[in-house]
Amino acid sequence: MSRRPFVAVLAANTISISGSSVTLIGVPWFVLQTTGSAGRAGVVAFCATLPVIVAALVGGPVIDRIGRRRVSALSDLVCAVSVGAIPLLHYAGVLEFWMLCALMAVGGLVHTPGLTARGVLLPSLAEHAGTTVGRAASLYDAVSRGARMIGAALAGVLIAFFGAESALLLDAATFAVSAVLVGAFLRGVPAAEPPPSAGRISLAGYRAELAEGWSFLIRTRLLLGITVMVMMTNGLDQGWSAVLLPVHGREALGGATAVGLLVSVFGGFALLGALLYGVWGERFPRRAVFTAAFLLCGAPRYAAAAFTDTPLPLAVTMALSGLGTGMLNPILTTVIYERVPEELRSRVSGVTTAGCELTMPLGGLAAGLLVDGFGATRALLLFGGTYLLVTLSPLVFPAWRTMERTMERAPAPTDEGGLSGKGLSRKEPALPGSAHAAPAPRPSGN
Repeated sequence: MSRRPFVAVLAANTISISGSSVTLIGVPWFVLQTTGSAGRAGVVAFCATLPVIVAALVGGPVIDRIGRRRVSALSDLVCAVSVGAIPLLHYAGVLEFWMLCALMAVGGLVHTPGLTARGVLLPSLAEHAGTTVGRAASLYDAVSRGARMIGAALAGVLIAFFGAESALLLDAATFAVSAVLVGAFLRGVPAAEPPPSAGRISLAGYRAELAEGWSFLIRTRLLLGITVMVMMTNGLDQGWSAVLLPVHGREALGGATAVGLLVSVFGGFALLGALLYGVWGERFPRRAVFTAAFLLCGAPRYAAAAFTDTPLPLAVTMALSGLGTGMLNPILTTVIYERVPEELRSRVSGVTTAGCELTMPLGGLAAGLLVDGFGATRALLLFGGTYLLVTLSPLVFPAWRTMERTMERAPAPTDEGGLSGKGLSRKEPALPGSAHAAPAPRPSGN
């Protein structure tokens, strides 16, 4: 047993996600500073997230063929170049709006496969480290949350004192460091390398492998329900983080520093929520905790922002929302680990990621257009009301009741949250695996 690969992935995620949190605030602020348009901020968010869907949709079989370690490292290197080019072109005086959109699109296209490649390794890394998947998932999510907290606070300070351009340069550097860690410390881990049975890539074989992931998702009702629900909330969260919160921060809260601190508070309490669930969460019914946490983390943020123009009430609401958010991913991760066989891990992860992020391009674009057309307050109330309705679904649809069941093997063919084995290629016995990569199905939450 060795904990080094697991620790390396945690470190890579910490560094990379901290930098990405800087960009999460830095890019919208950069657009608002240079154009003054919430609509253009929404367009940039659209361009950044649309390629994510494409990459997630077709990337699962590619990850298996190339190898998870290589995909992760290459993804981070390309992201470093695309993010770093934005401030460098701006300093040179040649950055056009279309260039910004194109560079964000490149980053979105390659970023998700890298996160997916690391995320689907988690069960194997947990076994190497001598711990359970549930505890590893809680720690994985807690570290990610903590990184977001650090990155958000750092973003506010950097933007306030040095400008958004410096924040983007920092993110580029974090991607490069993450690539080095993954490339060096995951070498020799069998699950991180291409499988020995992987042959030449053919169009027919690729289509068959991709179809396996879709078939699994469609036949597993609980997984399908999770994907649809998170798809809706991720779109709303994208509108919040890319447009609504930056606009509210600029108009009412005093600037980027306040926004950074709010996101940091959210991330800190999300970290606390993940840790609390890791210690005590398995003692309680999953569906009850999941539903309560989702109701807490969603609509209240939008309502508080709509009805207050001071940071303190929103900070308290963001703290409570973060606490709920931190409990979501450990639950979802564990549920999905129990249901997806290892040989389908990357493929199912790819299609669930694509589904979960399907509305994200529209979320940022819609938020920008609504703010320009009707004002920030009405946009916040509309998004918050929609969020509330979506998060009631675990109380309404029967498939969510199967969330409580713990299985040691992939489910047998049933109509209640199981799958049919028809059409799935089996090179080895089905083992518990993961459809959950770092983004999928992952509520973005901020």
